[in-house]
Amino acid sequence: RNLAFEQSGMKAPKTLKTGTTIVGVVYKDGVVLGADTRSTNGDVVADKQCKKIHYIAPNIMCCGAGTAADTENVTAMMSSKLTLHRLETRKQTRVHEALTMLKRYLHRYQGQVGAYLILGGVDVEGSYLATIHAAGSTDRLPFVAMGSGSLNAMAALEGGYKDDMTLEEAMALAHEAICNGIFNDPMSGTQVDLCIITKDKTEMRIGYDQPNQRKYPRQDIIFPKGTAPIEKEDRKSV
Repeated sequence: RNLAFEQSGMKAPKTLKTGTTIVGVVYKDGVVLGADTRSTNGDVVADKQCKKIHYIAPNIMCCGAGTAADTENVTAMMSSKLTLHRLETRKQTRVHEALTMLKRYLHRYQGQVGAYLILGGVDVEGSYLATIHAAGSTDRLPFVAMGSGSLNAMAALEGGYKDDMTLEEAMALAHEAICNGIFNDPMSGTQVDLCIITKDKTEMRIGYDQPNQRKYPRQDIIFPKGTAPIEKEDRKSV
């Protein structure tokens, strides 16, 4: 179809670069998720306060990287399906259940749905953290990073992670990892959002830190008349 459109003279749109830094860390009593809030459209910052930590269930949250519309709609759709399932079964949603539904849906579209997800939660089996690629592949790990700033974030995670971390240590590590992405990846920025998931509750920390705010506020500069000399002037009657 796309080839036929191009042969008929239609110019295909160009792929635009997106960017994000999202991380997840398992600690002694639960999971900490973190994300920046910059949304880009090529080399343009489209949104400085983009929400990248999405609700899945009361005990499960999901960070999204890739195409913002895809991550928001895929997670909202799965959240709705899991809500209906909880009402029918009257049981808490298992994290592995959400993982299976997400990866089956994404695998069906073979990467055409641009959602790269970090799924974290706590259920009867304990803490659970996994990544989901847009093509449907998954990995379950104690600490993960995805997005254009993932290499910078992983440097902090690999150097600072240890087993049975406290909540304060896990939050500090996730914060450091996101800041690494913000300062070293031009597609990540604005602020650090964190989400803490335990067996008792899920807590959002929106605006946990704003590490790269504009140092000098924008100023309205008025240049006096004649600052730029006019070399040639031409007037035409229309």
